[in-house]
Amino acid sequence: MRLKAVVEYIGTDYSGWQVQPGQRTVQAALQSALEIATGSAVRVEGAGRTDSGVHASGQVAAFDVPEGTDPYRLRASLNGLTDDDLSVVSLESVDPDFDPRRAARRRSYRYTVVTGRPPSPLLRDRSWHVSARLDRDALDRLAAAVHGRHDFSAFRAADCVAATTVREVFISRWVGTGHVLEYEICATAFLKNMVRVLVGSMVDVVQGRLDESVFFELLDGGDRCRAGRTAPPGGLVLESVEY
Repeated sequence: MRLKAVVEYIGTDYSGWQVQPGQRTVQAALQSALEIATGSAVRVEGAGRTDSGVHASGQVAAFDVPEGTDPYRLRASLNGLTDDDLSVVSLESVDPDFDPRRAARRRSYRYTVVTGRPPSPLLRDRSWHVSARLDRDALDRLAAAVHGRHDFSAFRAADCVAATTVREVFISRWVGTGHVLEYEICATAFLKNMVRVLVGSMVDVVQGRLDESVFFELLDGGDRCRAGRTAPPGGLVLESVEY
C-alpha cells in the first residue's frame, strides 16, 4: 500500500532533506518514525531535496506500508514520534507506482526578505535581513525577466549535477509591502540553489554589486561565477508541489 504525505517543517535544525550519516535530516526523521510505527524499515521518497536550513509547508513524500494501514491513525502516530518542528499534514492512498519527484509537474517556492529596518526577531530563522531599503521597482523588473523558459546554468550551485539546466518558470514576482518582501516563483523543476542564487543576484543588482544587463544576459546561460551571491537558506520555503 503506497501513501502520499504532505509534510511541513522548519528546516533550521535539519541538515536538509536527504539522509546523511550522523546528521539530522527530514528524510531520516520520517523513516525512523515510520519504522517505529509500522515495525519495519520504510524508504521515504521526496518530491525535492531541500537544503540545510530551508523550510517547507508543502513538501510531498511517498512510501509503502502494509496493506490495510489506516492513514489517519498512522498520521497521528508519526506526528507523535517526530519533533515539533516537523508535521505530517496529510496522508492518502495513491497508485503503487506514484513517484513524488518524477510525477511532479510544478513546484512553488517563496523567499522572504526583511529590508530597510532592523532585523525581525519574529522572522529570524525565516528571512534574509538586508539593512538597506531595496528598490521595489527594480526587483519587479528583474523578476519579470525570469518568467518563461531559460537556461539557468549561471543560477545554480557549483556542484549541481543536473543533466539539463533549462527550466520553464510560470510565476516570478515580488509581493508584499513595506519592510517585508516575498519572492514567489513556480517552475517545472529547480536546479540546486537556483531560487537562492536568483534572489541573491537580484539583491546584488539593486545594491549595485551586479550590473543589471549581466543579470539579463545570464538568463540565456553562462558561468555561475558571473552571477550574484547565494541568499541564505533560512528565507526559503518550499510551498507546494503540483501533480
